[in-house]
Amino acid sequence: MRIGIDARFYGSIGKGLGRYTEKLIERLETLDTENEYIIFLLRENFDDYVPRNGHFKKVLAEYPWYSFSEQIFFPLQLLSFRLDLVHFPHFNVPFLYPKKFVVTIHDLILLHYPTLQNTTHSGTFYRMKFFAYRFIIACAIYRAEHIITVSQFTAEDILTEYPRARGKISVTYEAADPWCQFLPPEKEKLLFDRFGLSQVSSSDTKKEGVRDILKPYLLYVGNAYPHKNLEALLKIAPKFPLYEFVLVGKEDYFYARLKKMAEEQKIRNIIFTGFVDDSELSSLYRFAVCYIFPSFYEGFGLPPLEAMTRGIPVLASSAGSLPEILGQAALYFDPHKEKSLEERLTEVLYSETVRKQCIQRGYIRTRIYSFERMAEETLRIYTQSIKNKE
Repeated sequence: MRIGIDARFYGSIGKGLGRYTEKLIERLETLDTENEYIIFLLRENFDDYVPRNGHFKKVLAEYPWYSFSEQIFFPLQLLSFRLDLVHFPHFNVPFLYPKKFVVTIHDLILLHYPTLQNTTHSGTFYRMKFFAYRFIIACAIYRAEHIITVSQFTAEDILTEYPRARGKISVTYEAADPWCQFLPPEKEKLLFDRFGLSQVSSSDTKKEGVRDILKPYLLYVGNAYPHKNLEALLKIAPKFPLYEFVLVGKEDYFYARLKKMAEEQKIRNIIFTGFVDDSELSSLYRFAVCYIFPSFYEGFGLPPLEAMTRGIPVLASSAGSLPEILGQAALYFDPHKEKSLEERLTEVLYSETVRKQCIQRGYIRTRIYSFERMAEETLRIYTQSIKNKE
């Protein structure tokens, strides 16, 4: 069989989608030695992927996400490879592509949060964009041989909005990679100096452990889209002045807006790191007192799971898929109630018993998820979809 994977989101440029695509291909390479794979990449991430299995070949597909060229010219390139099946890891399936495909729908966030807050464009342009989104996702769902979702929550959400999809949805859970690449001590010290988290001079580090010389901080990792509800952290931060709130994410329009809000409100204990690489992020995870995830809606919620693998107690919103994914390993709060977040944060910060319990349960919870299992289940879906009658 010849299988194509739309990997234009591959790697860090695709954020959560990129991590999903990267880990799927990585595991398929070790799992499948029979089928032939064509991996379609943008020029921006073309060098990031190096095939390690002779059955995998990468091809340049210079069609930007959500563009006209993606919808019109990308299908022609796909057809030229005579593929038995194409996997689109996102809803942006070219509606002109006539052959078999499977699609991964991670969530329906844009359907549930179609406000102008989510865009920098004018109202008219956004309404056109939203209509196009609804059209493309409906086409993808109804035309797909099979639909992959990353949580039961998303599967049920799809069936509520698109009942004709019943019978062709499978849940393949993602996972958190337990591997960590820590910085050398001297670089770790420079990292914390950069963000103003160090409390003593470098000469004192010989006498004390790194954790002892850091200001205690709470961590959030991810984007700043409105549904992430990061305004809740701005509201709660002044009530916990002994702690720094460290927000990790590449600066964009939404982070810039949030940063401006913090400055206008004179909130002194919020730190915006901007983009950090994986080794720097591992160090920030390593010494965080708590991980906070206040989102209104999540299809899976990978960052809090990653925090659990690194032994950090997690305080999470009770919305979306988070209770399904994190189980009893997290402490939950109502994202719509500031008092709920304040009470739960107080509990996790000032109770050693609660923190230890969250850490222990987190380690256990992360073991039930596996990228290998995700790839095995996805491969079975490929096989079955190709066998389906035309």
